[in-house]
Amino acid sequence: MRRGPSPGKPGGYNARMNAHHQTFDAAVIGGGLVGKTAALALTQGGLRVALLAQPCAAPAANALFDSRVYALSSSSQALLERLRVWQALDLSRLGPVYDMRVFGDAHAELHFSAFQASVPQLAWIVESAVIERALDAALRFQPNLSWIDTRAQALDFGVEGASVGLANGNVLAADLVVGADGAHSWVRAQIGSKTNRRDYRQTGVVANFKAEKPHGETAFQWFKDGEIVALLPMPDGHVSLVWSARTEHAEALLALDPAQLAAEVERVTGGRFGALECVTPAQGFPLALQTVDRLVAPNVALVGDAAHLIHPLAGQGMNLGLRDVAALADTLAAKESFRDLGDTVLLRRYERARREDIRALMIATDGLQKLFATPGPLAKVIRNTGMALVGAQPFVKRWLVSAALG
Repeated sequence: MRRGPSPGKPGGYNARMNAHHQTFDAAVIGGGLVGKTAALALTQGGLRVALLAQPCAAPAANALFDSRVYALSSSSQALLERLRVWQALDLSRLGPVYDMRVFGDAHAELHFSAFQASVPQLAWIVESAVIERALDAALRFQPNLSWIDTRAQALDFGVEGASVGLANGNVLAADLVVGADGAHSWVRAQIGSKTNRRDYRQTGVVANFKAEKPHGETAFQWFKDGEIVALLPMPDGHVSLVWSARTEHAEALLALDPAQLAAEVERVTGGRFGALECVTPAQGFPLALQTVDRLVAPNVALVGDAAHLIHPLAGQGMNLGLRDVAALADTLAAKESFRDLGDTVLLRRYERARREDIRALMIATDGLQKLFATPGPLAKVIRNTGMALVGAQPFVKRWLVSAALG
């Protein structure tokens, strides 16, 4: 690991480089939740870290619910607790999930229970902005972190590690570059990692509602006509919608005014929550399956959506990315003293540690999407029979819950 003196002053939150070159142990490119978590995990692990991301203002703490929410598993909770971020979350904005009900064709139904699985909860529903505020607060107090609010535009490699050219004309050097810059990752392109992308021709429509009837800390999911509608429990009698709809249908949903959208959600969910009041603007994002041929290269590791993209029907995309961060941090912490952080042998340990988890979740989510999107009576019989078999086997349900918890 490079330990030479830096030509500039020590880094700090939002620090700008004050020399043409600055040296770090690791540079994290990408300022989403996974990128910020990676930067925090590495700097708390004793590394000097640069976070390359243009700051984006999160909604104020007293704002309406953020339209984008995540179902965080116990593995994600454990990582955030380890980083002392979970303890700083606004508990009034967290929604526990104690039960989950999944409805298929006709009367097919599955019920998952935290009590039956002997776990405290199946997941926590947390707004993106709530996590981001806690991460930002934690990052402010990391003396070995420099937040550089400009983009990277060149990436070169040599015997001394990686060199990152910045849009402001500066250059930084790092033993390790972490690509956390999303599905269209610039870092991934620089190392020539090939992608295989298949669009689902669906759009995820998200919005939040005030519900007339209590949700009972239960998550509901309906498979209807090749689309998936989920309502997730949030605090104070609110629910969060994730509707994986065919793109043309999603465009029609996004064009509805709030009252019309609420009425349509009431209709498709059979009035499960009574009258709904839309409290956040609806947003849409395209859905796709994306794999990459390698997660690492000399001096580079990919995490989050830069490394994989899955269907949101199981709500596991963010959890998968956070498990990347945990595995990378653990791999680096266990490295031999004679290895650099960017050593290919070391980084391949991280890649091997993640391959099985990523592949299994991709196969599961893609298979379920295909199964429930296939029309025709035969597919309907297969779906109903499969749900009935799963529902009749407690050990299978426990295994599914264990997999979802990470």
